[in-house]
Amino acid sequence: MATADVIAANRLTKRFGDFTAVDAITFNVARGEIFGFLGANGAGKSTAMRMLCGLSTPTSGSGTVAGYDIATQSELVKRHIGYMSQKFSLYGQLTVRQNIALFAGIYGLKSKEIKERCQALAESLDFTKEMDMPVAILPLGQQQKLSFSVATIHNPDIVFLDEPTGGVDPITRRQFWEMIYKKAEEGTTVFVTTHYMDEAEYCGRVSIMVDGRIQALGTPSELKQEYHARNMDEVFRRLARKAQRQ
Repeated sequence: MATADVIAANRLTKRFGDFTAVDAITFNVARGEIFGFLGANGAGKSTAMRMLCGLSTPTSGSGTVAGYDIATQSELVKRHIGYMSQKFSLYGQLTVRQNIALFAGIYGLKSKEIKERCQALAESLDFTKEMDMPVAILPLGQQQKLSFSVATIHNPDIVFLDEPTGGVDPITRRQFWEMIYKKAEEGTTVFVTTHYMDEAEYCGRVSIMVDGRIQALGTPSELKQEYHARNMDEVFRRLARKAQRQ
């Protein structure tokens, strides 16, 4: 893994009127790292992710993603990242092939590249029979694997995953994480939020936000040792109890 940072946040802050959603957070993420970004509902992690994706302008502080300023170069940021949301990543009424072609085109791939990537994904996902089926009829686990593949079809520097395994069974979650590991080994940085604390154990490092601030940051082993916890669920619960926001 290279040591160059592909995400850098320096006292990154977002306010909405008198409410500070994200309060001066500072952290760095290295190329090829799997970085877990955790926090209870209302902790500010979604707002922070939106700023890093170039979708929301910081109130103060600074940040770069893939070397581009998130406040002044947001369009360049978007070209170098992939994004997968739990709630909306695919068009259910379109076929698998149509979804791949649509998102590949959005990411700027040419017709020849799109055809090649369609074939490659059909083989790697074992989707040969499903390519011309509407996505909506696929099992949720297959939909999530396809969503991840589509989000990384353009080989981005960073992929942001917002609770990507919500609702899928443990075996499928493990298979999904095998895909994440493979992509990280290829040099893509993975920035992931999850509410499954066992998944936090799979990350190289983890940050935990409480009330808009990063209250803990380190490897799972370091955090378990620091908080005298048996697992990451215990670490998270001890920090979450301190939250003032409802």
